[in-house]
Amino acid sequence: MAQTEVLEAQPRSERGTHEARRLRKQGVVPAVVYGHQEETAMLSVSADALTKAIRRGARVIDLKQGAKQETVLIRDLQWDHLGHAIHHVDFYRVSADERITIEVRIELRGTAPGVTGGGVLDQPMHNMEIECLALNVPDSIRVNIGELQIGQVIHVKELTLPEGVTTNADPDAVVVQVTAPAAEAEETPAAAEPGAAEPEVIGRVKAEEEEAE
Repeated sequence: MAQTEVLEAQPRSERGTHEARRLRKQGVVPAVVYGHQEETAMLSVSADALTKAIRRGARVIDLKQGAKQETVLIRDLQWDHLGHAIHHVDFYRVSADERITIEVRIELRGTAPGVTGGGVLDQPMHNMEIECLALNVPDSIRVNIGELQIGQVIHVKELTLPEGVTTNADPDAVVVQVTAPAAEAEETPAAAEPGAAEPEVIGRVKAEEEEAE
């Protein structure tokens, strides 16, 4: 399940591209926190501390501002064009007994014997929307493919979700499957047999009709 970590935050009053760039040069990420019918607050957090928390799989954070501490969900992250540095983060206020809807990644576990036997692994679904308690958001939905043979499919309805986790995804949607290798290109069709009817050629037919007149 998601880890709950404490992250120090500082209030900020300035906004705009120039201010955001200045903060990032100082190793700080601009942030906002909203939700629970409370006023949206502009904050900043340490880029290093936030990145480490995310790498450890944290989805829920105890955000501390001086003497005030509130539990928040990392709702949205904006990265640079290389996907290396966080440019902005949105935090959403949550409570321990609140059920939320959130998208998590699907993690395949094991090696499908159908693949080692020449099949092709096809994973149409890489993320899935789930509902669970805010403090129990799983890092991922793990799918065991250790027994998946060629021609076999794992549907949403066949997944084993963590306790307390539900999903509204289509039960018959394909999560992962092993398909047979693509068939070789068909051989060129054999030439027409002798005596087979020739295709009608409009110009020739017209000439033959004129000679018969």
